[in-house]
Amino acid sequence: MGKLKITFLGTGTSQGIPLINCDCPVCISDDPKNKRLRTSITIQNGQTTILVDTTPDLRQQLLRNPVKKIDAVLFTHSHADHIFGIDDLRRFNFIYKKRLEVFANEETLNRLNYLFDYAFGDGELLPGLPNLHANRIKGKFKINNLKIEPLDLFHGGQSVLGFRIERFAYCTDVNKIPEKTFPNLKNLDILVLDALRETPHPTHFSLEEAIEQAEKIGAKITYFIHMSHKIDHNKHSANLPENMYFAFDGLQIEV
Repeated sequence: MGKLKITFLGTGTSQGIPLINCDCPVCISDDPKNKRLRTSITIQNGQTTILVDTTPDLRQQLLRNPVKKIDAVLFTHSHADHIFGIDDLRRFNFIYKKRLEVFANEETLNRLNYLFDYAFGDGELLPGLPNLHANRIKGKFKINNLKIEPLDLFHGGQSVLGFRIERFAYCTDVNKIPEKTFPNLKNLDILVLDALRETPHPTHFSLEEAIEQAEKIGAKITYFIHMSHKIDHNKHSANLPENMYFAFDGLQIEV
């Protein structure tokens, strides 16, 4: 199947880093690894490109990290920082003259259809709008040559999805991994996992919790994402276990 190329379009929490009107050491830092757009990735293999989530920063992200096309969009859940860039998908409709395939669980699709009812359908393309075709995730599925395995996770009380492709798994916005999901996280080369801050949070793993979960999963390499301004890239990197790292905007890895 060939290697997967993962590009981290954004690695920050819902407010982005720097925060508006914040003069904390991370927000005023000159380190580019402390500048974080909202969390999203692209996954590429050969001629296939998958976008995971459409953040409010999507236009900026794709100008920084261009892709020729998008074959499908996967949504992890329906919070604003993961969906509110959806209108910027219309550029790909304009270029390729077809609807873009969107995949999500039932709860997320219902929310997307409520908020962006103008974007979904099966008929001819409507100019000036995103033109999307909804696909409900019920189990494993394929996008071209890529086999996608949904991973059931919890983000506070909300059921959300992570995704596994071959030996790569992506788990953002999570504070609990159900026991039934751990078998689906075995034998990973790369794990990407939520790690918001050092102190506990009701809907995200703290750094300590993320490290504990990463050790339990046992991937060869783990990258942490969705960091707040309470995480300083260099300072906190010094205390990470071996083979665990903070991702940063623009980072590209191969699996």
